[in-house]
Amino acid sequence: MTPNRTTLFVTGIGTDVGKTVCSAVLTEWYQADYWKPVQAGTLSHSDRKTVSGLTGPDIVTHPEAVRLKLAASPHKAARKEQRCIAAGDLVPPETQNHLIIEGAGGLYVPINEQFCVIDWVESLGVPVALVARNYLGCINHTLLSIQALKQRSIPLKYLIFNGPFDEDTRRVILSYPDIQATVLDIPDFKTLNPPSIARAARRLRREHGNPV
Repeated sequence: MTPNRTTLFVTGIGTDVGKTVCSAVLTEWYQADYWKPVQAGTLSHSDRKTVSGLTGPDIVTHPEAVRLKLAASPHKAARKEQRCIAAGDLVPPETQNHLIIEGAGGLYVPINEQFCVIDWVESLGVPVALVARNYLGCINHTLLSIQALKQRSIPLKYLIFNGPFDEDTRRVILSYPDIQATVLDIPDFKTLNPPSIARAARRLRREHGNPV
């Protein structure tokens, strides 16, 4: 990466919280490249393909480092194919642009038997965007994720509230001590397409300026 270019790692408080859609919005806001290092399952309609279809024509989406057939945690999907994903397999692509990296699941999803997503993020030394969604248990999952990042001294750049949030839930999360992250609100989309993603990115630009 060149100076003044940002690499941002997008993770979630769990599965199915909307990391891919949020990654598309961030990619459009940053006018960044996008990379999903490990795709497990849905190979014909990968997250890379989704982001490519939701962002502008100038956005570069890099090929996955590892593609696995089984929709499961990376370690299990790889074992099904008699493989083991090593840290050395997950080398970020060379780019002169900002880079949005979308992780698999949450922070403690295993990449192999001894190596979790959070271990890889720590080794990369990049800031995190944490995606939260409103459901029973999301306070616990959000605060545990924030605490895990703090324990590793991994900077939390953005806390993303994806979709509508109960106000009491939001208040309790934001009352957690020493949250230094910028809070981003990304709406549910009635229609999910490039114009709606571009509108969400423009809203972030109005509210938070151009990312640096």
